[in-house]
Amino acid sequence: MELGNISKPTYGPGLEAPGSSTPGLVTMAHGFLRLVQPNPLPTDLINFGQPQKQFGREDIHKLLLYELGFLICVAIGVLFIILMPLVGCCFCCCRC
Repeated sequence: MELGNISKPTYGPGLEAPGSSTPGLVTMAHGFLRLVQPNPLPTDLINFGQPQKQFGREDIHKLLLYELGFLICVAIGVLFIILMPLVGCCFCCCRC
């Protein structure tokens, strides 16, 4: 294991993103994530190492706005899980 010159280190260009065998799927996944969560994380609500403060209405509003895309996806998923079997049952049992 070679450490090199410890007193005067030389730095390379840094880490590169790993190559992918499916760049289309990677692009689609990143596009979906940017669509679902376009708002930046409200970092002023996160206080590591400091005492916890009580959340107010404005703080909860910021968090809900941050998670709005995921909340919409969950609502669509729940509707799909509930309505799809119900509609299928109606079509199977009540052939009109």
